[in-house]
Amino acid sequence: MIPQDEDELFSRSRALCDAMADEDDWLKREVLSHAGNRWAFGVIYALKESGRLRHAEIRRKLDGVTQRMLTRTLRQLERDGLILRQDHQEVPPRVEYELTSLGEAFLLHIIPMWLWIFEHAGDFRKAREAYLVASSEQPGG
Repeated sequence: MIPQDEDELFSRSRALCDAMADEDDWLKREVLSHAGNRWAFGVIYALKESGRLRHAEIRRKLDGVTQRMLTRTLRQLERDGLILRQDHQEVPPRVEYELTSLGEAFLLHIIPMWLWIFEHAGDFRKAREAYLVASSEQPGG
């Protein structure tokens, strides 16, 4: 549950940082990588929107994804429990993917971050431009 009060949020985040072991830090980075990966986010979103899908159906929904990248992404999401892979053991092969409850909760928490990033994209671009100008004016920049 996300605290609504800013002070409570900062207090809880400080406690988490203090208590985090090295393996927790690794896990956090791995899971957060899904949030910033357009293919992982796209797969999760497609499964939320459309329900159970086959590999080819997911690929059609993600314009530009390669077969290799989609397969890799699906494996990583399955490994982390965000999607479920169901092999029907049929000939020809029929494998379907669906979003788990963990994956749905992940999506619901990530969407606000994505919205915030897109709402502030202009601010990020301006800051980067200002940084480039300032760094190029410095000696050795």
